[in-house]
Amino acid sequence: MAFPVDLRRCQALGLAGTVFLALGGETAGALPVADLVSPESGRAALGLVGVYFGVVLLIAAWALLGKVIRGPEPPTPRALLLVLVVWAAPLLLAPPLFSRDVYSYLAQGAMVDAHIDVYAHGPAQLGGPLADQVAPVWRDTAAPYGPVFLIVASGLSRITHGELPAGLIGMRLVALAGVALMAAALPRLARQCGADPAAALWLGALNPLVLLHLVAGAHNDAIMLGLLGVGLLAARGRLHILGAVLVTLAALVKAPAALGLLAVIALRRHVGIVRAAATTIVSALVTTAVATAVAGTGYGWIAALKTPISPHNWSPTSVLGRVTGRLLDGLGSGLAPLAIPVWHAAGLLATMLAVLFIWIKLRPGPIYALGLSLAAVAVLGPAIRPWYALWGLFLIAAAAPSTSVRHRVAAATAVLALAVLPGGGPPDLAQVVLAVSGGVLAVVVLWQAHQSAQEPALGRTA
Repeated sequence: MAFPVDLRRCQALGLAGTVFLALGGETAGALPVADLVSPESGRAALGLVGVYFGVVLLIAAWALLGKVIRGPEPPTPRALLLVLVVWAAPLLLAPPLFSRDVYSYLAQGAMVDAHIDVYAHGPAQLGGPLADQVAPVWRDTAAPYGPVFLIVASGLSRITHGELPAGLIGMRLVALAGVALMAAALPRLARQCGADPAAALWLGALNPLVLLHLVAGAHNDAIMLGLLGVGLLAARGRLHILGAVLVTLAALVKAPAALGLLAVIALRRHVGIVRAAATTIVSALVTTAVATAVAGTGYGWIAALKTPISPHNWSPTSVLGRVTGRLLDGLGSGLAPLAIPVWHAAGLLATMLAVLFIWIKLRPGPIYALGLSLAAVAVLGPAIRPWYALWGLFLIAAAAPSTSVRHRVAAATAVLALAVLPGGGPPDLAQVVLAVSGGVLAVVVLWQAHQSAQEPALGRTA
């Protein structure tokens, strides 16, 4: 007997998941320094269990919703947008979760407002309570973000007068605006790519990674992806120049979106590839110049793009670099310090080759090609975080050529959703045990609910 599934049950289950996330985050989240709870305390332990209990409930709700979408009466995109709103609601006033990056955003905005060069100095130069909130590893590093994001961050700093609670709410609202643009663009992009709009929304907007990292974590990737999606939508229509401008603005939030200009050119190739490329490049250059002038930050952001490259980043090339370095150390070689830089360079070369292979050899549709390219950047780049997976996933959701592709991407999503602790710091064994306990408890509860739902049906059959 199948477990009874409908849209309301999925909505209620996902809501329960994000409620537990928000409640657990009150003691286990990426809290302001003054509110941090000792990881050894019972409150922190209970919060960590609660967060992972909620994460597993949310993943289960999302998986069941995928089953509803594949059923005989799939929900409309409008109904799915309502589910997204319901699931996101408990996270709006929750503390930051899974990362402390939002504090870096606020500090960098205050630095721009104070006329401190964010591309030459880290938040430590600002000093004060905002700088104290930034993760120690990033306090002395320059901002890797473009002038468009810094315009937003400095404007928020002026509005909130540097007050932390108001700044956190403001930055989350900015992220929500990005998620709203993503959700608005996805169904339209999917229709134009010949894909199912409901399936695209399910994979690209209701995805647990969106709720955990773009909403709860307030990452600026939401703005990047929102502008990228709307820009591609405009470029696919008759608004080619507007599309190029919007995609450039996305790249001036975070650099990987610059690959979207390839898609803008490809979408306009019917007018001639040279003309399409010229129009796109000129539009991008003018947009960059204007945005940089408005921000007043100069072009230091180009050199600062290397900021995420750190020996401590977890990525395939970083791991290979560390292993190679240790082997060379053991052999007494003086080449050990070069291992990580060499592997990072190899990863960047592999990324370029992968992008060329996708666009020249595979030659899928422009939207799908861009999604695959951004996925390659995330996997092969020198730094990787779970939310980086959303770069490619967002567009793969809109343009994936088959259901099997969506299923494989969804499975990877479920694993990545469990990869980071809610405090955003490195895990220790005790925290991992607590997190696993919370997830196992959720599985037990879900199994009991499944058994309970089967019993009445079996009784009626008898």
